[in-house]
Amino acid sequence: MSEQFSKSNFHTICDQLASRDVDLAAIITAYGYPPMWSRPNTFETLVHIILEQQVSLASALSALNKLKERVQELTPSRLLLLTDEEMRACYCSRQKTLYIKYLAEAMLSGQLNLTELEYLPNDAIRARLVTLKGIGNWTIDVYLMFVLQRADIFPIGDLAAVNAFKRVKGLATGISKEEIIEITAQWQPYRTVATMLLWHYYLSQLASKKS
Repeated sequence: MSEQFSKSNFHTICDQLASRDVDLAAIITAYGYPPMWSRPNTFETLVHIILEQQVSLASALSALNKLKERVQELTPSRLLLLTDEEMRACYCSRQKTLYIKYLAEAMLSGQLNLTELEYLPNDAIRARLVTLKGIGNWTIDVYLMFVLQRADIFPIGDLAAVNAFKRVKGLATGISKEEIIEITAQWQPYRTVATMLLWHYYLSQLASKKS
């Protein structure tokens, strides 16, 4: 199975990355260690990640909280009791309502078993999840990073990570995805933790602009 990280070795991995990359070291010097973002392996978590697709984290959280208010506990069977109108009242777009209901049905039918995924390699998880409507590589990357703590993922589809990477490295905005993937390969086998440092930089910069 692919290598994982945990609370016990997270800071050690950050230090290892910092010793190999002065730009990552500068993030830790300026802002300290990043939080070790993690989420439980549940239906609710996957719904949350779907809601985060192409919107702000705050908007996604509002929609998630509205859904939880409506059904109390966010489970596949309870979610499927909601009409499309009720989903819309919970700030879910027509598209995301479709994706979330499809996910709920896949879990209830046994097509998707989240516990089974914990024991599979990354490629097998990706192959299984990508068959579900509305779940693409970005959603799978976030699931692998936050939920399964897989250590070596760089989410090339994540704008915040990519923009922070360009800024930290002083790269041209027009740099290609292929070049980014090539440069981030130097962080193997800990590209997930390097990404968390980039997000930490991005969010810290955002916070300082607001203050």
